[in-house]
Amino acid sequence: MFSVVIPGRPCLTDITAVDAQPGIQPTKFAFTFPAAPKFNHIVIFFLPGTVLPPDTAAAIYLQTPTSKPTPNGPEFRFLGAIGNEKPSAIFKVGSGTSQAQGGMDDEMVDEGATIAGGQVTLGISIEPAQNVAAQMAALNASRVSQPSTDLVRMPPQQKQITTKLLAQRVIGNAFNFLASFAESDPNRKGEDVVPLKSFRDWWTKFERRIDMDPSFLEREDPNQ
Repeated sequence: MFSVVIPGRPCLTDITAVDAQPGIQPTKFAFTFPAAPKFNHIVIFFLPGTVLPPDTAAAIYLQTPTSKPTPNGPEFRFLGAIGNEKPSAIFKVGSGTSQAQGGMDDEMVDEGATIAGGQVTLGISIEPAQNVAAQMAALNASRVSQPSTDLVRMPPQQKQITTKLLAQRVIGNAFNFLASFAESDPNRKGEDVVPLKSFRDWWTKFERRIDMDPSFLEREDPNQ
């Protein structure tokens, strides 16, 4: 259903259903990966053919080695969400604070403490859209209230547009490559599936192009 890209690392496709039960569709998933080497961004998106149930969204949570301790273990921090109307997002998790705005219709940028060694867990929870919207409102309010000590800062609206455009081009590149490999799912009428190998082939090709021409996404037409 989902995939995760961390710049400079192989694409993450090994997802775990946390609440898997026989005969019941899971709603909670997790990706686990090393915190090192240091990373500043996480890209998450739907795989082709993924459609959430009506009136739901996929809430994204992050647990790191530096997460706040709680009685139930390290805290999972809410980053934002993706959904049928916005099937991808880029989250910034580097050092510093951010005043960037986020919402269900915009790409979301989040900044937190620099991540140290250990394991990182990225949680995905399919929840009622109303509940996710309430969390988004609280997250946006906390960002607005955070003071900034930056000497130079890109205007929030400009940062959102830049991040959104980059996400659209990454996802567009993947979709255009994978669409030709889509096959009808014999178990789910009217839905298509893409072999995991095709997705890995796309990632290998994408990484190679980034290595050869790091700025190609900055000038590429997202519709190509």
